[in-house]
Amino acid sequence: MKRQVIGKGTWIDKIASTIIKREKEIGRPLKLVSVESGLGASGFPHIGSLGDAVRAYGISLAIKNLGYDSKLIAYSDDLDGLRKIPSGLPDWLGDYIGKPVSNIPDPIGQCHESYGAHMSSLLLDALDRLEINYEFLNAAKVYGNGTLTEQIDKILSNAINLGNKIEEIVGQTKYKELLPYFPICESCGRLYVAHAEKYIKEERKVSYTCNGTKLGNNDVKGCGYTGEVPISEGKGKLAWKVEFAARWNALDIRFEAYGKDIMDSVRVNDWISDTILNYPHPLHVKYEMFLDKGGKKISKSKGNVLTPQVWLRYGTPQSLLLLLFKRITGTRQIGIDDIASLMEEYDICEDIYFGKKKEENEDKLIKTKGLYEYINHLKVIEKPSQHVPYMLMVQQASFFLGDDRIKKIFERLLKYKVVTDLTPDLEQKIQLACNWADDHVTTEKFDVVITEKEKMIIGKIAENLGTGMDEKSNLDPEKIQQLIYEISRQNEEQPKKIFKLMYRILINADSGPRLGGYITALGLHRTRSILDSYIT
Repeated sequence: MKRQVIGKGTWIDKIASTIIKREKEIGRPLKLVSVESGLGASGFPHIGSLGDAVRAYGISLAIKNLGYDSKLIAYSDDLDGLRKIPSGLPDWLGDYIGKPVSNIPDPIGQCHESYGAHMSSLLLDALDRLEINYEFLNAAKVYGNGTLTEQIDKILSNAINLGNKIEEIVGQTKYKELLPYFPICESCGRLYVAHAEKYIKEERKVSYTCNGTKLGNNDVKGCGYTGEVPISEGKGKLAWKVEFAARWNALDIRFEAYGKDIMDSVRVNDWISDTILNYPHPLHVKYEMFLDKGGKKISKSKGNVLTPQVWLRYGTPQSLLLLLFKRITGTRQIGIDDIASLMEEYDICEDIYFGKKKEENEDKLIKTKGLYEYINHLKVIEKPSQHVPYMLMVQQASFFLGDDRIKKIFERLLKYKVVTDLTPDLEQKIQLACNWADDHVTTEKFDVVITEKEKMIIGKIAENLGTGMDEKSNLDPEKIQQLIYEISRQNEEQPKKIFKLMYRILINADSGPRLGGYITALGLHRTRSILDSYIT
């Protein structure tokens, strides 16, 4: 009996289906099912923060595929205060510690109206380049136009009950003494230093005293000012422990994922949404963090950030979407050296989708096809693109410079019979490979597993190529092809296996141009040097 497939058969579809089922049980209208992703505006956006928005977009697509209207709201918290200076930014930002990032000058080229606007623009730029549809909202305007006023009023009116519940859920006691609201001090312009002491409900104002706080390892002094701020004019913001719930209710959010670092805040916000605001909290999925290649958490302040812009300098949008859509759970180490393998993996997905590569496992076939369709925004793709191993293009790019560089690389690929015509898609891929060749060492070693027997065979091939470096040698492409075949057979190994291994060593792919001709073009000396590096 054939199993029933939900949507396109991916994890994205399962979550979308669960959202719809839950909303029906709750009894909420399904005219528009909104999902949300929070955008941090206090530091450089990285692959992890992009992943939150991209996956939410995928779920929105899946909801539409199930027959319901949906949209992604990308919400920038640009009222957040600057807690520390991110790596690489100027020291003068130290004068703005604690101030809302929307009130801090742009430290990078003065091209945006504020620090927060610049940081938000980087993530929005990445979403635009990935062709992701979204509605952008930012905290400064949402608070400033009174969108959250009713929710703030209800939360602050229940402050005593809320403080006790926060202690019960997460063990934090400070909100038993202070309101979960941060006024912006009218004197020094800082958040966090002004402690909200009383909510004047009839006037919808918060009274406060600016008496300082601790941000990270730094003590930030208060200016001593005492005042009152209205909750409807963007002159303060809710603490994270309660703010999510206010947004969910005001913006009618039905889904938002979260990282495990804010798990406690989500638990508190769920309770507030359900109990205080009488709005059933959105469905959640917890995702794991991306780590750098050293196994450390990617951090804006530490400077180990892999930004979407860096990825898209070397890889296609499809390769980045594949990384983010493959799965939502599980911690992954990620670096720019993964781009080549993701480019190749996307080509494999495309080959499976169009039946050029067989996949016997029915479940994997369905998921791979579904994944491919989400990467392409559920648009109809009529034919596959031209597939060229990424590192083959990189190596060719290292041979050429000048205005006609792309044309010369294309002519080489044409000679190798791996392409047919110079389409815009292929031109883009060649340009990305040129960027990689210009910025990185092109003779890097790939992660190839080689047995001792295979090392011996590769060593003999390298040795014979060495004898061909004599000017009198007639070691042409056909003889090189035959040489690899004969040495493999003489050492009781399948030639097909050794050819595949050499492709992995030379261009990090399972196949490519005819190896004899490629080695001739690459150069016998350079080829032997590369082979030797894997066996010594």
